[in-house]
Amino acid sequence: MAIFMRAKSFLYSSLRSLTRSQRCNHTLGERGLQAELYSGMAPAPNPALRPIDTSKWKKIQASKVGISLSMISFPSWIVLKILHKGGFEAYLVGGCVRDLLLNRTPKDFDVITTANLKQIRKKFHRAEIIGKRFPICRVHIKGSIIEVSSFETVARHDADKEKALSSLIPKICDEKDLIRWRNSRNRDFTINSLFFDPFTCNIYDYNGGMSDLKSLKLRTLIPAHASFQEDCARILRGLRIAARLCLSFSKDTERAMYDLSASIGGLDKFRLMLEVNYMLSYGAAVQSICLLQRFNLLNILLPFQAAYISQHRATKNSMMLMKLFFNLDKLVSCDHPADSSLWVGLLMFHLALVNNPQDALVIWTFASVLYHGNWKEGVEFAREYTKLEVKFVPEISEFSETKSDEDLAKEVAQFASLVQDSVGVLTETSNLFESMSRYPFSACSGLVFVPKITAKNTAKLFDLMVEDIRSFINGRGRMSPEINFHLLGIGDPCETRFVLGKIILETMKAGPRGDATEIGNDEKDLQPKATEEILSNNEIPGKKVKKNAPSSFIPDGNRGMLKKQKLVDDDTNQEMVTKDELNDLAEKHQEFGKTCKLSENKTNSMQGKISEKEEKSKKDKEKKSKKHTKVVEKSKHHIALHTASKKQQRVVRELNLREEDEMDNLEKVLGKEEVKERTEEHKGRAGKERSGVSSLSSLFR
Repeated sequence: MAIFMRAKSFLYSSLRSLTRSQRCNHTLGERGLQAELYSGMAPAPNPALRPIDTSKWKKIQASKVGISLSMISFPSWIVLKILHKGGFEAYLVGGCVRDLLLNRTPKDFDVITTANLKQIRKKFHRAEIIGKRFPICRVHIKGSIIEVSSFETVARHDADKEKALSSLIPKICDEKDLIRWRNSRNRDFTINSLFFDPFTCNIYDYNGGMSDLKSLKLRTLIPAHASFQEDCARILRGLRIAARLCLSFSKDTERAMYDLSASIGGLDKFRLMLEVNYMLSYGAAVQSICLLQRFNLLNILLPFQAAYISQHRATKNSMMLMKLFFNLDKLVSCDHPADSSLWVGLLMFHLALVNNPQDALVIWTFASVLYHGNWKEGVEFAREYTKLEVKFVPEISEFSETKSDEDLAKEVAQFASLVQDSVGVLTETSNLFESMSRYPFSACSGLVFVPKITAKNTAKLFDLMVEDIRSFINGRGRMSPEINFHLLGIGDPCETRFVLGKIILETMKAGPRGDATEIGNDEKDLQPKATEEILSNNEIPGKKVKKNAPSSFIPDGNRGMLKKQKLVDDDTNQEMVTKDELNDLAEKHQEFGKTCKLSENKTNSMQGKISEKEEKSKKDKEKKSKKHTKVVEKSKHHIALHTASKKQQRVVRELNLREEDEMDNLEKVLGKEEVKERTEEHKGRAGKERSGVSSLSSLFR
């Protein structure tokens, strides 16, 4: 025992001398000594507990890395300000700091404070404490929910770990640094362990998060196997972050993900739904599906879709499923996410097609009716565009243009019913096993995680089409063709139907033309490569702008008014005319030229007269059309303002009333001048374009 005490005393004195000189990094000699001291003794040292090298702790001015206070959302700023005025330390922490450094819009802003949860709740008019294992306080303010956690909660939960760490902490250490560092050790990844103090405008990095962010590397704070065994949901979270930011994995993290991927099957269904929704609703669905497939997780979460992808990769056929999610990613992002009913609806639509292949005209009509909001315009549009040959196997069975409206209505209604029935594959294990009979050699765990209430609400989207499609009216009215992201985010049925139809139409229009949406045959193709280049020493790249490409289906501001348009290919910006058609036209033109026996002089004189008349008529037509379009645009603008649905108007009124009440409360706490200043500042930023999704060229082709 005396030998053990002397050895222990020697070890601690060595550690103290190292920390005083700020050289706490391990050497081979120290590792050998530690192993020798612990040999034959139980328990063995925890690999996560290492001597603390405070020389690696960094404090960085936010302005030097391109972060300003105006980048913080107004509701988050209000929460931070109220806590600060109450005498508490308050910081932004985690993913929001990471995204601000990458000049991206954060999914949400998480706040951590030295106040305990009860003190936090007392500070706000509308706040509640939720959670049992890691309780937090949810603050409702200005139509947003800000999650506020307490340093005290984490410290109390990990009391044993705190005791183990206390022996490794330098005695000469700032108390605030110590509090932040202890909390950072409980984070999942180094890039999520950063703190931002908006009142001193400093960023605190205790774990090399800035370095990993510059190299776009995802690394766990403690050894990856230990981290994922502690919480296997971190595997899904890591894949989601890597997919959205195009990060690579450290070798340790990648190996642990492969080894422990099966453990996610034991997660709570609510947690699985939460993580999958974050993957598919925030603009990185294609990359997320690729990574889930790569790490053998897709066959656990969505086995039918995993089997479909595997089969198509083997046959090198075009995948309609990936194109659907590719077009979803073009519309949504972190600052404009969709409700889960949108991606659940896409899965239902695709399941119904794979199990019951349809005529192309039926699919065109189904999507067009969803998009236009009524049967008449939907059918006219579908008949116009069904001439395009789209080859998706096995989804499309045939091409026909001769169906009567009555027969077409029956088939579309029947297909809508099949889409509703396919929801069982996502919610019932027995239905899943039955559908997997299509892929007898693919593994299936029988796990289903989509909540029945979500499935039920999604199935209701198609009720009107099943009951009487010819009298179907979406209820969205002749509103702007632009997406209302607020309504889409809360799962408004009218807006969800509109966007669902838009995605399917874009997919049918593009067809299997290889527009960078296929999973590569080589596993290495699935690893995201960095598209965000972090410059040297705290320089952040410029923001990439993502624009909503105008739909080629509808003239700007003119949804519902059908006009013949030339389809334009998105990638090449050229008219979609095949080489055979061009050759036929050239031959006909030559034959016509040979048959013409008019002399050149006569021809020229005739052409001159005709051209003069044509020019005059063209000018007259242009003047009339310009006047007409101005009148039409003005009338449409007024109609759009007055034809919004009653439900949407009621939602807007309720939000305005809530905002007025909250503004009154905030003015009492912060003062009128500050609230007014911050409101104007954030309104000015609201018109800026949002960040874009990184290029997919490294994932596909």
